[in-house]
Amino acid sequence: MDLRVGNRYRIGRKIGSGSFGDIYLGTNIINGEEVAIKLESVKAKHPQLEYEAKVYKSLAGGVGIPFVRWFGVECEYNCMVVDLLGPSLEDLFNFCGRKFTLKTVLLLADQLVSRIEYIHSKNFIHRDIKPDNFLMGLGKRGNQVNVIDFGLAKKYRDPKTHLHIPYKENKNLTGTARYASINTHLGVEQSRRDDLESLGYVLMYFCRGSLPWQGLKAATKKQKYDRIMEKKMTTPTEVLCRGFPNEFSSYLNYTRSLRFDDKPDYSYLRKLFRDLFIREGYHYDYVFDWTVVKYQEGKDKAPAEGRPADVKMEEDMDEKDRHARGQYGSGNLAGAMPPPQSGSGARKPSGSGQGRSY
Repeated sequence: MDLRVGNRYRIGRKIGSGSFGDIYLGTNIINGEEVAIKLESVKAKHPQLEYEAKVYKSLAGGVGIPFVRWFGVECEYNCMVVDLLGPSLEDLFNFCGRKFTLKTVLLLADQLVSRIEYIHSKNFIHRDIKPDNFLMGLGKRGNQVNVIDFGLAKKYRDPKTHLHIPYKENKNLTGTARYASINTHLGVEQSRRDDLESLGYVLMYFCRGSLPWQGLKAATKKQKYDRIMEKKMTTPTEVLCRGFPNEFSSYLNYTRSLRFDDKPDYSYLRKLFRDLFIREGYHYDYVFDWTVVKYQEGKDKAPAEGRPADVKMEEDMDEKDRHARGQYGSGNLAGAMPPPQSGSGARKPSGSGQGRSY
């Protein structure tokens, strides 16, 4: 059965899923280009897809920002057609034995700081910075880090006046507890500093293989969050970063020192890691750990396609948790393998729904 959305995108096999709905491989019937199609039931309890499409439109044109080709309603589903991407950094972390070398972490850090800076320059904060939400590109863009999942993104300032949102407390935890900033745990309204602090935890996760507050047991979700917060607050950055260059603790200390409405010095943070990169004698050849593993062990060990979104660590869950882990990823080893071939599709909505191209 030939199922289409937006009159030009044929739905193929499912490549991802989550509580919000499903992700399908799609094909542009005019030029044969492969895309990702995200579907969400119009009856969803917390619909987010239209909002997410609008955020993507606001960010359009930035390096590492997937392009939304079309958004609309088909039958009983909200549909978003977006660039097809490669595996997430979480997938690649697993592929590489859950440790990245310093070189790979620094290559990633440079791009990740820049992605966050761009999002902030467009008046948004992401609010869910984690390895699952960064996907490598495919083909010629296989070395480019892309940011996805803007369902929790929020404007932190007025686009015209640049008036910052007011400081507030008693906010529920939004995002993923493992990587949440200390102020987010404390119920403080998030701002630019929190995205960057979360990135610091992501970088240490890549360096160490895990974070000290993973795997903590508790009877309830609130108690779990409280234990994570307590461990995070009582682990000095010097202890967290022990055994790794001082630049990592300097990064975290800087992000934690920022005031609510401070503009971060992104150039300073990039320079921290770039100077370390040069001092270590590395070259910007974009040979990541997974590139090496791929050539050493062959293609058979590539990350599996369409890993289920629901398989998450318990501490990653929160009341807003409705996102796919690798939303638009083909799951193929980025830059090392061709994009997946479209398959006989799972059966989902059809019809000539109304929509708009972005």
